[in-house]
Amino acid sequence: CEGTVPRRRSPRSDMGRGLTLLLLPLALLAAPAQAEGGTAAAEEVKIEVLHLPEACSPRSKKGDLLNAHYDGFLASDGSKFYCSRTQNEGHPKWFVLGVGQVIKGLDIAMMNMCPGEKRKVIIPPSLAYGQQGYAQGKIPPNATLIFEIELYAVNKGPRSVEAFHQIDKDSDKKLSELEISQYLKEEFARDGKKRHPSVHDEILADIFKKNDHDGDGFISAKEYNVYQHDEL
Repeated sequence: CEGTVPRRRSPRSDMGRGLTLLLLPLALLAAPAQAEGGTAAAEEVKIEVLHLPEACSPRSKKGDLLNAHYDGFLASDGSKFYCSRTQNEGHPKWFVLGVGQVIKGLDIAMMNMCPGEKRKVIIPPSLAYGQQGYAQGKIPPNATLIFEIELYAVNKGPRSVEAFHQIDKDSDKKLSELEISQYLKEEFARDGKKRHPSVHDEILADIFKKNDHDGDGFISAKEYNVYQHDEL
């Protein structure tokens, strides 16, 4: 894993990924699952900045979409249990920060981090896999973990405030079927891939089925705001 250069995606692949990430928030993303294990007040994530770019911007925050590589080690013996460069053809990992898509300790460790920054972090068991451990990942119970992280990109997350306002053409703080339909058409056109017209209708129906919780025919700011942005 060491010294492996992450492979770059083609512009076409990036465009396809961008469309997927834009549709995910509405069609596929349910309320985020919480990381396992409670947080002990006396325990915290220890962060050591290994490299800080001269121009350190933008800084990551909850709900941002991050692209990073990270290696995981057991603090007890230094053995490596995870290396992101050995997965997904060596491409960095994409995930939304602060919503439980990674362990709680990593959500904390990667806050306020900028592209190009490298960190070494120590995560206590209560903010990792706790008393149960994670046998599949070769992590024993009550394990303190060490991660070395390199951040490549900080993007607006799939349910960002900006995305909501972009879809909400009449600024009434709720998304109508017409507004989301138009948004889908624009994203399909931008992506450039040919799709059967039924795909648009199926996605639109799925969006409202999974997000219009009160059945009023609109997706309100509250229904959209699964990441709890203060601005919405």
